Amino acid sequence: MAETKDPILPGTTVTVNNTKSIYNGYVGFVQRISGDKAAVLFEGGNWDKLLTLPLKDLLKS
Repeated sequence: MAETKDPILPGTTVTVNNTKSIYNGYVGFVQRISGDKAAVLFEGGNWDKLLTLPLKDLLKS
């Protein structure tokens, strides 16, 4: 039987898991989901950044 993966929903804390991305290892919060991509908010000190990333590159934290 195949394992079911918990869905990533808005408000979920996620970690970027893509070795080719400069954001690999960054932890952020999912703001919204559209199709197979998610808008993730990264906050750090005096900066905030909102990126759209493929869901396949995200892991629940």
